[in-house]
Amino acid sequence: MKQPIAVAFTGPSGSGKTTLIQKIAQHLIPTMKLAIVKHDPKDKALFDTEGKDSDIFTKTGAEVIVTSPTRTTYFSQRHQTLEEIIRTFQPFELLLVEGLKELPLPRIAIFRHQIDESYLPYIEALAIDDTIQPQAYHIPSHITLLNLNDVEGIIEWIFTHAKKLPQTH
Repeated sequence: MKQPIAVAFTGPSGSGKTTLIQKIAQHLIPTMKLAIVKHDPKDKALFDTEGKDSDIFTKTGAEVIVTSPTRTTYFSQRHQTLEEIIRTFQPFELLLVEGLKELPLPRIAIFRHQIDESYLPYIEALAIDDTIQPQAYHIPSHITLLNLNDVEGIIEWIFTHAKKLPQTH
């Protein structure tokens, strides 16, 4: 297997981060092993219904794995480093991370309608649609402009710029 690579996505709520990651995953999953990490900074993600076994088990504070014939879900009650997350997901070829701004990964920011320039020091690429006129902003020359609707172009950027991760076995 090839050395795994990773890239991160950032942007304001509702900008299209999840949709873009979904499109990339759907495009690549037939030929690659992918892993996705979603940051939930406000603990709003819902995983199960109140009173169901997995809800009851996760509320104990234990590390919980729920397995079925079609999937395995891991609920951890502690923060994990990128290295620990990578070990959990191995083997994979591409890791797509939504959020987690502090991780040292090449980062694509997604914007619609307007760009929040406070993101610019922390990103390597901007994925925008035609609702934004980039010439109206002070975008540093090292930031690549990507068409948000060109999934293949974004994938090409990812394969060129993604961070190589250590292989763990």
